[in-house]
Amino acid sequence: MTSGQRTAIVTGGLSGMGLAIARRLTRDGTTVFVGTRRAGDEAVVRDVLGSDAGSIQAAFLDVQSRESVDAFVAHVAAARGGVDILVNAAGVYEEAGIIDHPDKVWEDHIDTNLSGTFRMIRAVMPLMTRAGWGRIINLASVAAHNGMANNAAYCASKAGLLGLGRCVSLEGAAHGVTCVSISPTWVETEMLRRFIDADMKATGQTLEQVRADYARSNPQNQLVQPSEVAELAAFLASDAARALTMEDYQINAGSLW
Repeated sequence: MTSGQRTAIVTGGLSGMGLAIARRLTRDGTTVFVGTRRAGDEAVVRDVLGSDAGSIQAAFLDVQSRESVDAFVAHVAAARGGVDILVNAAGVYEEAGIIDHPDKVWEDHIDTNLSGTFRMIRAVMPLMTRAGWGRIINLASVAAHNGMANNAAYCASKAGLLGLGRCVSLEGAAHGVTCVSISPTWVETEMLRRFIDADMKATGQTLEQVRADYARSNPQNQLVQPSEVAELAAFLASDAARALTMEDYQINAGSLW
């Protein structure tokens, strides 16, 4: 099967790294379906996808719901005959200290970042193993390796992805299915821009000053770009990455966060 015949699902594919990966995969001729809770707003989808609207299909997906996940995967499989590539990019981020940590913040992180990824993998694995080929890529974080104050829920959910991926890679190995993760440091996405806006409001600093502070968090003094993450994902989704499984690839610019 050539890359032009392959089918990919990208969760969280209307923003940030998910959108960059979806666009990058289409350049190889892959048919891409993005799943997002925002897909019900057709105007938003058209505005976000722009010229890619003809090559990327968007549909509603709530990774917190098994029914939604199973229906989404069934829709893609019915349309294309299977699923070859799964990129789990849907995620949430909210800070809270351990003392008086809200249950909802914890539950949202685990249910979206970790359990949502598990639900997607569970749904596509039978299709990939029957086909004898599959690529599963989970978007983790340097937070999977390193703690950060006020980020227990996020760090725990991302660390869980590493353990999940090891098990999936072992179960998929004999069937041509790989499972890896990518762990970036700060990436210049819409989410980071929200943090920058909040810091500007709190400190009175300019956009350039706050952005420079985030860039200085790594020795390269540059923010990682979504396109850089997408290039790695495209390689890991290719035939050339057959032997790359059970591994986490940090895009950290030299930073431990």
